[in-house]
Amino acid sequence: MKKILTLSLIVTLIGAMTACSSLRFPGVYRLKIMQGNYLEQEMVDQLEVGMTRRQVRYVMGTPLVKDTFNPDRWDYYFNVRHGEKELREYHFTVFFEGDSLASWEGDYEPTKTTDEETQEEALDKTRKKDEAKFKSNDERQF
Repeated sequence: MKKILTLSLIVTLIGAMTACSSLRFPGVYRLKIMQGNYLEQEMVDQLEVGMTRRQVRYVMGTPLVKDTFNPDRWDYYFNVRHGEKELREYHFTVFFEGDSLASWEGDYEPTKTTDEETQEEALDKTRKKDEAKFKSNDERQF
């Protein structure tokens, strides 16, 4: 009886110690965890100097951090972790003067182009698709 009690006590202690330690069990699946405000480039492209706080909140979402000591600054953070390994981290900050958007900075930049540039890019893509299509048709004939 004493052996069974001692053995069960040892097994319980080993189990308790490994549960709180940094030992990793092989084959345990670790989830990707996304935290913060997910921002897309299209959101940043919609920002314009002079927008109200309400408009910025509508476009970008509620900021993750509103600085208590500086109410004219909103911070948007986003990171992706896989277990303890950090895969990606983004930071974007919006600055206001009064109720108007003054500037922004961070890992996203506006990519506004003129209509002519957009049309040229679309034409180039169409030409490339047509060339690839004609090349594949020529190869089939032989």
